Amino acid sequence: MKYVNAFILVISCVQGLTGQVPPPEIQIKVAVLAAPEDKRAGAMVYGYDAKGEFVLLRKGTNELICLADNPKQEGLSVSCYHKDLEPFMARGRELKAAGKTFQEIFDIREAEAKSGKLVMPKQASNLQVYSAPAEAYNPVTGEVTKGKFRYVVYIPWATSESTGLPTKPETAGMPWIMDPGTHRAHIMIDPPSKE
Repeated sequence: MKYVNAFILVISCVQGLTGQVPPPEIQIKVAVLAAPEDKRAGAMVYGYDAKGEFVLLRKGTNELICLADNPKQEGLSVSCYHKDLEPFMARGRELKAAGKTFQEIFDIREAEAKSGKLVMPKQASNLQVYSAPAEAYNPVTGEVTKGKFRYVVYIPWATSESTGLPTKPETAGMPWIMDPGTHRAHIMIDPPSKE
C-alpha cells in the first residue's frame, strides 16, 4: 500500500507542475531556445507573472521577440519572431483573450489588414517555433530533450503562383505555402523528426 501511496504522490507532483509558472529566468532561458543562437542574448521576451498574466519579462536589443511557454497548456511550445510581426501577433492575442474563435480572428485581421488598420510586414518575416512533449521538458530547470523546430515565413498576400511553392507538402520537410492570397500567407517548413 505504501508503494501505491508513493506513486500517487509522485504523479500528483508531476501533474502539479502543469499550470505552475516557472521563474522569469527559466521562462527566458527556454523561450530563447526558439531563436537562432546568435540572437538569443538580445531578444525581447514575453512570458507570465506569478498570477499567470502575460507580461514583458525582458526588453530586447535586436529584432527578435520571443514568447515563453504557456504553463496552462500541455507540453512545451515557445516561439520567436521578427518585430515587424508584432502588430499581427499582438492583435491575435488580443482577439483570443476576447474569446474570438480562430476563424473570427482570421476574418477580423484579414479585414483590418486590407483596410490598412493592421500593419503587416512589407517583407518576408520569420517565426520559429520550438516544441517538445511534456515528458521532455522540465519546467523547474528549463532543460529540454527531444525538442523540434518548425519554421514559418510570413509573406502577406503571396500565392502559389507568386512564389512557385505548392499549397501542400509533397515530402517531409518540404516548404509549402499556407493561407495563400491572404494577410496570413506563410511558407511552412516542418523538418522531419531526427528520431
